[in-house]
Amino acid sequence: MSEPTVAVLGASQDRRKYGNKAVRAYRECGLVVLPVNPREATIEGLAAYPSLEAIDGLLDYVSVYLPPAVGIRLLPAIAAKQPREVWLNPGSESDELLDAAADLHLRTIVACSIVALGRSPGEFPDA
Repeated sequence: MSEPTVAVLGASQDRRKYGNKAVRAYRECGLVVLPVNPREATIEGLAAYPSLEAIDGLLDYVSVYLPPAVGIRLLPAIAAKQPREVWLNPGSESDELLDAAADLHLRTIVACSIVALGRSPGEFPDA
């Protein structure tokens, strides 16, 4: 059985941002991390993808670190990856996005995915 996969939408090279801390947290917990950022080639030594469509195959999880207005536009691409769960991290959710995700039958969880892993964002140094 292969390791679970997670795409981090809004992954960042900036170690102060939660989109970077999530990449590190998921990797430390043994998941295959697929950072998604159209402006970066690598994040934390991992190849970054310009979009979800650039990732081959299905995903187990999608973790969103983007504003709701951006996230809602990505919902069809997220649904196409058939994830078990979509994590909407603080600031990425809105009522409109949640309604649209429900219409696509996506299982959404509104919570900090780093905390859900049993970790604290403060455990991941900014430098």
